[in-house]
Formats: sequence, C-alpha cells, structure tokens
Amino acid sequence: MQRLTATPPLRGGRVPDLGEQQARREAAPRVPAPKPAATDRLPLEGIRVVDFSMGWAGPICTRTLADLGADVIKIEATQYPDWWRGVDRRPAYVLEQMYEKSVRYCIMNRNKRGITLDLTRPKGLELAKRLLADADLVVDNYSVEVLPKLGLGYDVLSEINPKLVMMSMSAFGAGSVHRDCRAYGSTLEQGSGLPSVVGDPDGPPVMSHTAFGDAVGGLNGAAAVLTALIHAKLTGQGQFIDLAQIECMMPFAAPWIVAHSTSGRPPTKYGNRHPDFVPHGCFRCAGEDNWIVVAVSDDAMWPKLARLLGREDWAADEALKTAGGRRAIEAEIEAAITAWTAARDADAAMTALQTEGVASGVARLPIDLLEDPQLHARGFIQQVDRAFIGRHPQPSMPFRESDAPFAIRSVPPTLGEHNREILGGMLGLSDAELDELTREGIIGTEMLMEEQLVKEKKRAAG
Repeated sequence: MQRLTATPPLRGGRVPDLGEQQARREAAPRVPAPKPAATDRLPLEGIRVVDFSMGWAGPICTRTLADLGADVIKIEATQYPDWWRGVDRRPAYVLEQMYEKSVRYCIMNRNKRGITLDLTRPKGLELAKRLLADADLVVDNYSVEVLPKLGLGYDVLSEINPKLVMMSMSAFGAGSVHRDCRAYGSTLEQGSGLPSVVGDPDGPPVMSHTAFGDAVGGLNGAAAVLTALIHAKLTGQGQFIDLAQIECMMPFAAPWIVAHSTSGRPPTKYGNRHPDFVPHGCFRCAGEDNWIVVAVSDDAMWPKLARLLGREDWAADEALKTAGGRRAIEAEIEAAITAWTAARDADAAMTALQTEGVASGVARLPIDLLEDPQLHARGFIQQVDRAFIGRHPQPSMPFRESDAPFAIRSVPPTLGEHNREILGGMLGLSDAELDELTREGIIGTEMLMEEQLVKEKKRAAG
C-alpha cells in the first residue's frame, strides 16, 4: 500500500512450509549483536521535513518523525490553517483565538516548528520551493492533485532537489479510479469492509467513529518514509511515495476476505463474542458503569475460570474441555460470569482472574489512563505547558531506546509562530521583507474570519 517507486517490495514470494527454514537458521552461527554506543543524538537528527499535512493521518506521520528528532516544518496558511484547529470562521471563534485551543491539533503537532505561507500566491510558492530545495522529505495528505496544481508536484520538486523524498498520502492513491473523491478516516474504515464484520449478529454494519483509517495510514506512512530516507542516504536518490490510505486498512479485513473466498460463506458477526475463544465478552461489574473483559483464549484456562465461578462440575465436564463444546452453553456461561463480576469491583475482579491465569482486563475510560499504574511506571504520560491551553498531558512514543521515553522537546506551534525564525533565519529574509509579506497576507499569525477570506478571494481574482 505504500508504493515506494525507487525501492519497491519483492514480488512472487510464497508462504514457507512448516519448519522449512528451521535447519537453515540453526546452521547459521549466532554472533552477539554489538551494544550501540551511548549517544545523546536523536535517531533522525539532521533530517528536515516540510509538512503540508493536516488533521490526523499526515500529522501523526510527521509527529513520529519529529519525536525521533527530525526538524519538521509545518506549513499552514492564515486563509486555510490545519483543519484540526477548527473550521469555524465566525468572529467570536477567531477573535478569541479558539483555533489555538484545539486539543486534537496540539496532540498531533508537538516537536514541530510552524510557519504560514499562502501557496496560491507567487511569493508564497517561491518561499516554499526555497525550503524544499534543502529538505529531505515532504509530506502531504491532500487529494492527489492539490500540490501538483499549485506547482509543487514531484516532477517539479525532484528537479529542484534530486535527493528529496515526497510522500502523497491521499485516500485512494494516485492511480485509483476514486482518486478525485474526498475521504476521511471514517470513510476509509467503511471502505475497508471492517464495519460489516463487527457488531452484533444480524445487526447493521458498525462504525467505530474513531477514524482509525487516519492513524493506520499515518503510521504506515512513517514506515514508508523511513525506508525511503535510508535509501536516499545510501544512494543520494530521492523518490515519490504514492500511499493509498484505504489500502492500509485492508489487513484488518484480510482474514474475512480469505475465509469468505475459500469457504464461500459470508463472515459471522460475533459482537463481543469470539469465533475461537469461549467464553469471550465484556461483563458488568459493581458500580454505575464499570466493565471487565474476560477471554478464555486457550482450553487450559477454562477449568481455572470454572472453579473461580464455583462450578467444579463445569471444570470436570469432558464435554466442556474444548471451545467447541463450551459454545453449546455459551449463554449460560456468560450469565454465570455476569453474576460473579456484578458483585465485584472491576479491578478486584481482574486481579482475581489474572491470579488464576485467566486473561482479563478492566475496560478503562480514557480519563482513567492518567492514573494507570502501568503507564506511570513507564513514564508514558508527559506534561507540557502551552500557550492558550496551559499544562496538559501528552502521550509518549510507544517505543524507546533507553529507560526513558523520547522527550517532548517543544510544544505544538501557534499559527505562524516560527515565521521569522525560519523565513528570516533560514532563508535570510529581512525584517522589511517579512513585514511586507505580512501586509500582503502571504504570511501571518492570525486566522482569517469569513469576511476577510472573502476579501482575499476577491483580491486574488481581480
């Protein structure tokens, strides 16, 4: 789904037979890997990224790179800022700078620098090209024709900078029959087939409403650009990456596609049950809205659960020793679990189940995670202090190189916060030139209201 043009994946491989590679692996001498030398240098330090992306998919890709040390320069416009700042252009929203208070924007854009450029105007376009001439990577998640129509297609940028890696993260990909369709993360979830295999039996398709397509596409994009950056470092050759976000969702539906293709039977929907594990479900605990998930994921767990429920007869019953056998009385088992959990605190129930070796976990509310002992032990939650929002928690990267997580080095930029630092310091524009660009509306630090945007469009047209 990532379509790296200069480093395509190998094709024509097959699934190996069971144990086929084992003898070859055992024959190879085991050489201990050298310990990496201690260093304060971040993995992507020295890599410059120009980020045209907005929302979730592109920004989580570039945030991953920024967290790893890349210098990510986020480009917005006062006319059209990142849509996760909000699209409300009424005076009260703009004058109170509510666009600087968006939590979703702040979570996705830490460790980046931010500038504004009107790319529809020659001066703004020229400044963007000057930034791209010395960049390693450019990322966008617009529709496929947006940057090419502005004069920033890969054919143009590769002439300016042959080592540049460019990734287009459109919904359906440049070669798709749907290439011109507008889509968002939820559209991609729907298009992947996933909603038709979740939910209750005989019920309608069920959407998550979390726009998983964005996050999945963004993390696939991060993997793709890291591959391309390694290639560029080794060869000096940039490349274009045509990532179709819809294809990044396909692995979720792949098991059902294969099963339906081979059996000819449409997939069964199980709700909170499971096709292989019995019992498997979400059960109410004591309190107003407390729940626990219990999953007997192998047959050895079953007698342990049965004894915990006080059902020694179930534990000894030969007919219930397999998931298939337990399926016949699944509803009765679920009723017994509910009776047991309903009388217990959720954490106490989980502790009792886990102590006996039964897979279980409390269904946490998001706010509960701020006090989660596991996350605290890992130092996963970092506190940052940003203008307009104040002190607030941010999640760390889920992997690390040392005992501590990668640090959040800088808070998310306000609109156009680094105009002078980047356009003046990096590109060498004088204060007078920057002031002129501000007067002309090519750069700025305040979002335009609707009436101001209308005036801008009339000026551009006439």
